Amino acid sequence: MAGGHPRHAAGGGRAVTDDRKTQLAENLARVEERISAACARAGRPRDEVTLIVVTKTYPASDVRLLAELGVRQVAENRDQEAAPKAAECADLPLTWHFVGQLQTNKVRSVAGYAGIVQSVDRVRLVTALSKEAARAGRELGCLIQVALDAEAGERGARGGVAPDGVGALAEAVAGAEGLRLDGVMTVAPLAGPYAGRELAAFERLMEISSDLRAGHPAATMVSAGMSADLEEAVAAGATHVRVGTAVLGVRPRLR
Repeated sequence: MAGGHPRHAAGGGRAVTDDRKTQLAENLARVEERISAACARAGRPRDEVTLIVVTKTYPASDVRLLAELGVRQVAENRDQEAAPKAAECADLPLTWHFVGQLQTNKVRSVAGYAGIVQSVDRVRLVTALSKEAARAGRELGCLIQVALDAEAGERGARGGVAPDGVGALAEAVAGAEGLRLDGVMTVAPLAGPYAGRELAAFERLMEISSDLRAGHPAATMVSAGMSADLEEAVAAGATHVRVGTAVLGVRPRLR
């Protein structure tokens, strides 16, 4: 799948932009076919699954083209990249999801543009998000990031709280000013009992979601699956999939 950043040669900017839009449209269509087929196999209506396009490392110009193509949900994982991009695209009807590990010193910035923070994994972060959401007069949606590779009481290698910590963290979010408990998120683990078992990992997340909804019925969002494993996420019951490479192309290496 072709990808990469468009080069805006002098005098050829419009042609390059048109080429990139065509490329993105084709990639989106392929991803749509995959999601639709996965829904059909799982016996689920297509409208039960929302696509979030992960735009990290790609320019605001791509975000603008995606919006023209109907994308409304985009995700970033680093505030230093996300904040200026969100500002540049502030006129677009987008919901920005923050999906990376979030340091408390970045919370004020993130609370200014994110609609949903998918990586809530500790009480200290809840406290900081609540303070900044209230200060900004905004309501922030929060997902509890579940680390399926973490031992009880620990955090995961890529962030996230161990399954045994979800309940207490959810209570903290639900009781915090300016925050809304929307559900759970996970990344398929690279280590531990679920390594290489994406479907089993996502099915475990659905069990955790079910337990959470018993006490918080509105927390229905389940964010799981990326370019390589979105089919397994849909099969398990995910409501949102986070797709980057399959839409935007293979990312350049970060220096």
